Amino acid sequence: MYTTSWCGYCVRLKSQLKRAGIGFREVNIEHEPRAAEIVERVNDGNQTVPTLVFSDGSALTNPSVVQVSRRLDELAA
Repeated sequence: MYTTSWCGYCVRLKSQLKRAGIGFREVNIEHEPRAAEIVERVNDGNQTVPTLVFSDGSALTNPSVVQVSRRLDELAA
């Protein structure tokens, strides 16, 4: 999950994912320039967070925990 330290949406999604038992790795784009480039690439040049990039290269920007869960289920199938 690509985040920033000030993003309220990131805090909310991290909390929801933890409650749902969905693991994730957090990367703060303010501290990782290459991470910011990835976020820009999947968001038409914008540094919009939270952005999640999945194992197949697909991405969701500011998703709900339900959307994340569905995407993970699709990848597991």
